[in-house]
Amino acid sequence: MKEQEVKVYQRKTQKDYSLAFKLEIVDAVEKGELTYKQAQFRYGIQGRSTVLVWLRKHGRLDWKESEAMKRDTPNKKIRELEKKLKRLEQEKEILNRAIDIADSQLNTDIRKKYLSLLSEATEQAQSENGEPLDQ
Repeated sequence: MKEQEVKVYQRKTQKDYSLAFKLEIVDAVEKGELTYKQAQFRYGIQGRSTVLVWLRKHGRLDWKESEAMKRDTPNKKIRELEKKLKRLEQEKEILNRAIDIADSQLNTDIRKKYLSLLSEATEQAQSENGEPLDQ
């Protein structure tokens, strides 16, 4: 007689994870070391939304939007920050040009007045705190 192969399905049981373990996973995901799906696979976490629940409960970031998680990779965040930096540099250049125009039209030295006041305030704060003056 033929031996019949009997497949035995092992029922997966619910695991209780320690708070330290959960926080370790949340920290790794929020630092960008792992995606939440990679964390599930690497650590054998069975539930599809288990890590997401931990992120929402213990995480420091906003994990309410699932669409945002799919789109926001560390590289995308870097690109967004680079765009913001470029925009702020452009705004700074515009403000500096406006100061230059105001200086020339009004025959004033706005920048020089501001910088001298700033340096005086810095020196005064350093002397009050007992810090050596940078000269």
